[in-house]
Amino acid sequence: MRYVDMQRAQLEKELKKLHAVYKEYKAQGLKLDMSRGKPGTAQVELSMGMFTCLDPREGYLAADGTDTRNYGMVDGLPETRALFADILHMEAENVIVGGNSSLNMMFDYITQAYSSGLCGCEPWGKQGEVKFLCPSPGYDRHFAVTAYFGIKLIPVPMTAEGPDMNQVENLVKDPTVKGIWCVPMYSNPDGITYSDATVRRLAAMKPAAKDFRIMWDNAYCLHHLGEDTDSLLDIFPELQKNGNEDMVVMFTSTSKISFPGAGVAALAASDANIADIKRRMTVQTIGYDKINMLRHVRYFKNIDGIREHMRHHAAIMRPKFETVLDALHRHLDGTGVAEWHEPKGGYFVSVNLMEGCAGRTISLLAHAGVHMTPAGATYPYGYDPQDSNLRIAPSYPPVEELRVAMELFCVCAQIACIEKCLEEE
Repeated sequence: MRYVDMQRAQLEKELKKLHAVYKEYKAQGLKLDMSRGKPGTAQVELSMGMFTCLDPREGYLAADGTDTRNYGMVDGLPETRALFADILHMEAENVIVGGNSSLNMMFDYITQAYSSGLCGCEPWGKQGEVKFLCPSPGYDRHFAVTAYFGIKLIPVPMTAEGPDMNQVENLVKDPTVKGIWCVPMYSNPDGITYSDATVRRLAAMKPAAKDFRIMWDNAYCLHHLGEDTDSLLDIFPELQKNGNEDMVVMFTSTSKISFPGAGVAALAASDANIADIKRRMTVQTIGYDKINMLRHVRYFKNIDGIREHMRHHAAIMRPKFETVLDALHRHLDGTGVAEWHEPKGGYFVSVNLMEGCAGRTISLLAHAGVHMTPAGATYPYGYDPQDSNLRIAPSYPPVEELRVAMELFCVCAQIACIEKCLEEE
């Protein structure tokens, strides 16, 4: 029976039972972390061969003869650009390879837009109020980048097909709207992959701002959980059909493929955007870690090598997602407490609780020793108007710890929702 349909006496009885269970968990002195989408130890162990894959007998020269131990090659090794071109379905000349963090590359790009302007346009910092569209729930670190520059964040609801395109198309008529954050495949946190129709509508937009950019963070394009996978329509050919190829900058990295702290990131864009970015980079750096770029290419060899590597990641991740979903179904099905997506890939499970219950659930979990992403973090400025969305990150804890954390999560969610029902009677 759904809690909203119960009589007060039934609710109070159920709440008493749940508080007793909660007290038992609290007495265990738990210290469990489900706050960030970090690969677990078993996942990073998969790439340890990368430390020995550079054989001195083979030398350290790139495909074009460049000595990777020295300065130069600001846009990355040719073979590493070619590898990322295969990942992003772009040409190698339209790819720039950087350091270990795609977020850093995104920050640099927004910095360029704000301080110097994009492709000859006036810097955003001199244009008065500037706005950015934020599909929500979304990735808190994306929102933080634009908020850092004082850019006004405009939430846009996420649907089962991606951002609400009716709202997006209406909002981009405003010339102060300069871009949109997108995680198009296995979105953080919903796990939703944008539909073909959504990709085509994004690519066909005619924003009022000439310097409007789609920040296309394809972080999870290879992060499937099994053989039944989502597919994402390539946006760049769709942009070209509409004469909009300058409107997107794509990003990805090997952070959750090899090592989060020692991976390789890349961006891809049109000829004009690449030239614009390289003008900034030649002042910013003499080159990123080319030995690490070479290491990644020699270890993975090609896109098929990465795909095979990701099957081993999936074998580790799949039981963790199954643990999360099993707990949600066993404890919350039919209660009206929550709704959730069951993603085919990515790193998160997004749970929408009864309105007004997310913050209380997080508080209960914290007091019992389980650390999660704060309520509201998946919305601009950390404010979820419904106080309902929570992001579960199952990757880091071992399955045994995750099982305990999810049992407690369901107890806390039920307590919060029953309290809400009693409060509203």
